[in-house]
Amino acid sequence: MTHEPSLVVGLEHPVVGTPAEQVAHLLRQLRRRQARQCGGPELTYRELAARTGWSIGTFAGYFNGQVMPPTDRFDMLVTLLGATPVERGALATARDRAQESRRRSKATTDSPVPRQLPLVGFPFAGRTRELAGLDALLRRQTADVGPESVRVVPAGTVAVVCGGAGVGKTSLAVHWAHRVAGHFPDGQIFVNLRGFDPGRPPVSPAEARLDLLDALGVSARAVPRSGAAQEGLYRSLVAGRRMLIVLDDARDADQIRPLLPGTSSCLTVVTSRSQMTGLAAVEGAHHIELDVLSLAEARDLLARRLGSVRVAAELETVDELIRCCAALPLALAVVAARAGTRPTFPLAALAEELRNARDTLDPFATEDPTADPRAAFAGSYRQLRPPAAKLFRWIGGHPGPDLTAEAAASIAGVPPAAVRPALAELTRARLVVERVPGRYAMHDLLRVFASEQTRLVDGPKRRRAVVRRILDHYLRTAYTAAMLLYPAGDPIALVPSAPGVTCEGLSDRDHARRWLENEHRVLVGAVGLAAVHGFAAHAWQLAWALTTYLDWRGHWQDLVAVQGIALMAATQAGNEVGRIHALRFLARAGNRLGRYADAHAQLEEAIDLCRRIGDRAGEAHCHLNLSLTLELSGRYEAALEHAHTALNLFHVAGHRPGYASSLGVVGWYHALLGRYERALDCCRQAVKLQTELGSPHESPATLDSLGYTYHQLGRCAEAAVTYQRAVTLYRESGDRYHEADTLVHLGDCHQLAGDGEAALVAWRQALNIFDDLRHPAAAGLRALPLSWAGLTPTTDMVADTCGPVAPLTGRRARFDAGYGLGAPEAGWAPRRSG
Repeated sequence: MTHEPSLVVGLEHPVVGTPAEQVAHLLRQLRRRQARQCGGPELTYRELAARTGWSIGTFAGYFNGQVMPPTDRFDMLVTLLGATPVERGALATARDRAQESRRRSKATTDSPVPRQLPLVGFPFAGRTRELAGLDALLRRQTADVGPESVRVVPAGTVAVVCGGAGVGKTSLAVHWAHRVAGHFPDGQIFVNLRGFDPGRPPVSPAEARLDLLDALGVSARAVPRSGAAQEGLYRSLVAGRRMLIVLDDARDADQIRPLLPGTSSCLTVVTSRSQMTGLAAVEGAHHIELDVLSLAEARDLLARRLGSVRVAAELETVDELIRCCAALPLALAVVAARAGTRPTFPLAALAEELRNARDTLDPFATEDPTADPRAAFAGSYRQLRPPAAKLFRWIGGHPGPDLTAEAAASIAGVPPAAVRPALAELTRARLVVERVPGRYAMHDLLRVFASEQTRLVDGPKRRRAVVRRILDHYLRTAYTAAMLLYPAGDPIALVPSAPGVTCEGLSDRDHARRWLENEHRVLVGAVGLAAVHGFAAHAWQLAWALTTYLDWRGHWQDLVAVQGIALMAATQAGNEVGRIHALRFLARAGNRLGRYADAHAQLEEAIDLCRRIGDRAGEAHCHLNLSLTLELSGRYEAALEHAHTALNLFHVAGHRPGYASSLGVVGWYHALLGRYERALDCCRQAVKLQTELGSPHESPATLDSLGYTYHQLGRCAEAAVTYQRAVTLYRESGDRYHEADTLVHLGDCHQLAGDGEAALVAWRQALNIFDDLRHPAAAGLRALPLSWAGLTPTTDMVADTCGPVAPLTGRRARFDAGYGLGAPEAGWAPRRSG
């Protein structure tokens, strides 16, 4: 005989339904088990009536849950159906609970069905993905509920809509609740828990529980005295009822737990600025994360409030308003309300006001604290512990858009391990967001609020010290990255670092390049931050550290921007070394962008400064830069003259790496002028010297010059090998611009050797890089006819052979017309870093 499990297990894990339905389900289980044990069919209602003397209809009511058996009849029935003594006691308890639940439900039968959802004002905009997530949760929850279900009851279904202040959590929850109210015929309850209310304390769980009982029609006289009894009554009243419960603005999980129904027939939506990870871990809550709106969603919000015609008429201004509001729904609502009160005013007037008040939240202030971004932010800020509050204030001065834990540690002046608890607290409070692992961000309006708070709390000296630590962190790490990227570069003496600064640990060139890419926008902003706060040395040294990365990756406009700031800061501070470096690197950017006249003037000024302070090596570098400017202008003899000047100055200064490099440049100009044997001699000497100096000084530019000379002498095999080595070195260093330039040379070489397919491969690779860099050289490559590669044309252009993924082509005419796609204004610069 097989062992039958005890029904006590079923009592511990009841099925879905009301308590009466659960008792009926247990009776049906007893009836089936008895049949299995007796080896026959289940007792019919007629047979049960014959054995007890009760009516057949009575049994139908007992077994379908419509009628609750009296105590004596219930005991007799379960005994008849074979319940054990232990089961009879547990079943009697279940029956008594069901009877009490039915009595309480009857007491509230005459109460109106609660319909407590707040008013929805303007049409809702955006949040399609989040609404779909809530819809999917409702579908799963609905599928689990039904009177005939035999599934074990899961914990009550809970959705937590979480996000920062003003991000639209309540709006989303209320909008969705109205939309699905028809799925909850037994009522919808809304409770504002005031977890982060700027003017009132949070609602206690006991207060909220009384609100829930009141909504369910329980009179004050019928409310039990103890909290446990109140909680039990609440859960009994909602058991088996299809109800939606919205718990708005919850502070933490402890405030929520006593308010959760114990049955999956109810769905609870919680909104909170806290993550509520405990609810997810213990109660299985589903999280819906909200961030600021996308541009399209923000436009839609404003269009729904201001009218699509008004928004379309000033779309650029609308986008500026969205940026000024950081795409935060609350701020957008305030701006829309202001614009709505002046329907004839252009939106540009409001945008100008916001633009001129970037360091204050005053334009967003309202008489209603629930609609005031500053008050909303303050509700979160006031709940922070002192270390987290201090870190939040100081992060407001960070140049953005995000930062690492090491940067936060430098801001706070503590080791990284000490700052992580404060970062975690800020993340839980949604005052920073970890959108990318290890990188913490806050939107612009929170930055303004943080800056307001630090001006109120922290004195000028402390604020300046914070800025100094920020700049020291980025300067030290960027300098390390620059030297890893280009170890052959001349070092500079950095300003001393303040105590408490932590640098990022960069292990190799690839790590340095990734760090520079991740911090690109932050570092550009840090140069401006240094200049604004009077840290002139930090400004030009940060710009110096960024030059190689920005140049090699093709960010020449950013190079112009940071070097322009560096020049201004160094000039104002009377720092001539800083001026020289800034002028040199401005000229480098000018050479890349075809601004040769500006570059020439900047380098002449830098040469004068070098002579004034006696910096021969610096003067030599300037002459090398100037030779490139002259070359790009088609003045090869003049370029050669300045390269010779650089060679002599490096020799006098005892600067062997500079001497070797300039020797290779002299060889390059001899090659451009058709003096190939002299070029070959100079380039070979340069390669030999650089080999003796070691791997950091092996110059791909010199190898490219040597390969070009071989190429012009018809020694294509040697040229191809030399070019390929140069390409490899450029690729390893991350210098994509010069990698592409040398690939063009390699393609030229393969073409001369009659290998058209290899030429196409090299030119395609070059074109893809120039396209990524948005360099004008790509246009020339793209126009290359197949006949240039020595192939039989089946289409008009090589570009036609590449398809949509790699549209090839183009080719640079430099043998006679000079080093640049036929015209200097095309912006082509040669392979020297200049």
